[in-house]
Amino acid sequence: MTLDTLHFTPWTALAGGLLIGVAAVWLMLATGRIAGISGIAGGLLRPRAGDVGWRIAFVVGLMAAPWAYRAVAVVPAAQIDASAAMLVAAGVLVGFGTRLGSGCTSGHGVCGLSRLSWRSLVATLCFMAMGFLTVFVVRHALNLGGAA
Repeated sequence: MTLDTLHFTPWTALAGGLLIGVAAVWLMLATGRIAGISGIAGGLLRPRAGDVGWRIAFVVGLMAAPWAYRAVAVVPAAQIDASAAMLVAAGVLVGFGTRLGSGCTSGHGVCGLSRLSWRSLVATLCFMAMGFLTVFVVRHALNLGGAA
């Protein structure tokens, strides 16, 4: 394994992490809600009165942020080495996993761990372990994911 020092960006990664933390704290203070993306997006599927505006603003912000960043910085070209079928399967599995785990990596990994939640610690350890296992199986056992 090698570290891609050409694309290693510790300062932008730090800034992004700080922005995620500030946004999570802001949402908690403003609404009392956890910044879990799956829960926020899922709440749009079964909307409740007075609960839609902030959810839409949050999701729009998630989609607009990369475009705003691209307007002020050079972004490396994205390369996806997976078929459309593989991407759809991955999306379905992630959706299933967020339902099974009662939350996603943002809800458990960012917000839950910062609140010292044992449930979120266990969920995050499971997410990470399954991610490692999936990469190993897809790239090495099945040899589907390109070079390791």
